Amino acid sequence: MENKIPILILTGPTAVGKTDLSIKLAKILEGEIISADSMQIYRYMDIGSAKVRPEEMDGVVHHMIDIVDPQEDFSVSEFKEKAEAIIGDIHSRGKFPIITGGTGLYLNSILFDMDFGQSQADPQIRKELEDILQERGLDYLYSLLEDISPETAKRIHKNNAKRVMRAIEIFKSGGSLGDFSNDLKPNEKYQAHIVVLNRDRSHLYDRINYRVDLMFDQGLLDEVKDLHERGYTKDMTSMKGIGYKEVLDYFDGLISLEDAKNSIKQSSRRYAKRQITWFKRYPHALWLDLDEVKSIDDQVRIIREFVANQSIEEEGDI
Repeated sequence: MENKIPILILTGPTAVGKTDLSIKLAKILEGEIISADSMQIYRYMDIGSAKVRPEEMDGVVHHMIDIVDPQEDFSVSEFKEKAEAIIGDIHSRGKFPIITGGTGLYLNSILFDMDFGQSQADPQIRKELEDILQERGLDYLYSLLEDISPETAKRIHKNNAKRVMRAIEIFKSGGSLGDFSNDLKPNEKYQAHIVVLNRDRSHLYDRINYRVDLMFDQGLLDEVKDLHERGYTKDMTSMKGIGYKEVLDYFDGLISLEDAKNSIKQSSRRYAKRQITWFKRYPHALWLDLDEVKSIDDQVRIIREFVANQSIEEEGDI
């Protein structure tokens, strides 16, 4: 397909350091940022989601932040629809779309040709499966499909999260499981340059632990208390996010404050490990170790060279 829209995907595990670099890149590349974070879409949930603050944005336009209230469900298909419209708008104004965040399903919806067809679709079941995938990982989700239909599971690659979810959704909706043998195909609308930021694991875990302590210093308890007083409860998807469910358990007297902090740290570290596993599936991605390349100017230079070289290679293939 000609006239692909060039986009930059800047991702990496939680607390790796995406925010500062994304803003620096946006200023240099004349870009706008689209958040691909399933918690930062919610209003009033700022500290626990490590949401970028207005003063940190440094004049860079950010999209897909604070777009729904915490009681609202928001599916991957809705993200895809809104994000693709924003990408088109950014490109039409001569700006460079930069998608940054660590929610793998959101990124996949842009990178791959994911058809969220409506036949036998059940938004509630799909949302539950998306939550299971984020909470428990793809291996667990695939094991559910194996329990439901071993034959169907054999026809679907275990790394194809979209098709695994679709098969389970159809089964739970009472439909017939068809041929799910096709793997994910790249979204031909975009020339996607994928950059995965990473760090030494022990250093990354230290950063996660520090950030959790900082969240409490910044007022996480007050934020969750305010959400509870607004009527948002732990059965809502938003309030099941890491950092929120643990504080709610503390307020309910189920765990101590220290246990809540330790649980958030542990869950965040496990989430980071799952994210790294997820990102390893992305072909042709640049993995940038921020412990080895410490200067943000050097990080920007390496990413700009990577994007330029990939663009030249893409043109050569046309």
